Amino acid sequence: MSVLKRNFLPDDLIPELWDNQIHGCVAVQADQSEEETMFLLDLASHFNEIKGVVGWVDLCSPELPKRLKYFLQFEKLCGFRHVVQSEPDGYMLRDSFMAGIELLQQFNFSYDILIYPHQLADAMKLIQRFPKQRFVIDHIAKPLIRSRMISPWAQQVRAIAKNSNVYCKLSGLITEADWRNWRDSDFKPYLDVVFDAFGPDRLMFGSDWPVCLLAGTYQSVKKLTVDYIRDLPPEQQEKILGLNAASFYGLKISHHEPATTR
Repeated sequence: MSVLKRNFLPDDLIPELWDNQIHGCVAVQADQSEEETMFLLDLASHFNEIKGVVGWVDLCSPELPKRLKYFLQFEKLCGFRHVVQSEPDGYMLRDSFMAGIELLQQFNFSYDILIYPHQLADAMKLIQRFPKQRFVIDHIAKPLIRSRMISPWAQQVRAIAKNSNVYCKLSGLITEADWRNWRDSDFKPYLDVVFDAFGPDRLMFGSDWPVCLLAGTYQSVKKLTVDYIRDLPPEQQEKILGLNAASFYGLKISHHEPATTR
């Protein structure tokens, strides 16, 4: 993990974006604190390349309505995420958590679902409870690529994709594989599932930078998606590489300036 034990800031990110022909990104929370949310929003206010921020707020707090009202002032704040992968089973189905999701819907904020495959059943129940809330499954729900296991992940992802309010982020794949010995072919069975399930209108590329550095580079991560979609019509490729993210997160970008998500 030593590669990650330093600060990663816009001066590190922006050259990576431009080297990979990416003109904008969404910065997504890692720390469970409003302090980090404010830090990311401050960076976004100073760097045009950061088109949006997915922050953190305590979704279970009785103060949540007040906090969401406060956050409405930040134009680049798209939505929120909680690191549910670190929580016990049933966390998303707690009354207080679901009350928080209902408030996100009322305030028109998106929600990123960060989970492991064993939490997909709970995610399905949450999604069905809120058919009008915008959800995105981060890292295609972290299937067990290293172990080459595809069931029951595949069946659960297909079921979740039947809900039209749910998108899926093509990210975080190489860190679920063998960090030192992965091949492009390792990911094809999993990409086949999500492309068949969600289609080109509800998939979005994400780099998972800098976490991806554990197993590869920004370039190698992008190449995985680009190579997989190279036979799709150009307009579908543009959607997957940026326009779907812009639509889902409500990003303000010019027509000639695509965006991608972290």
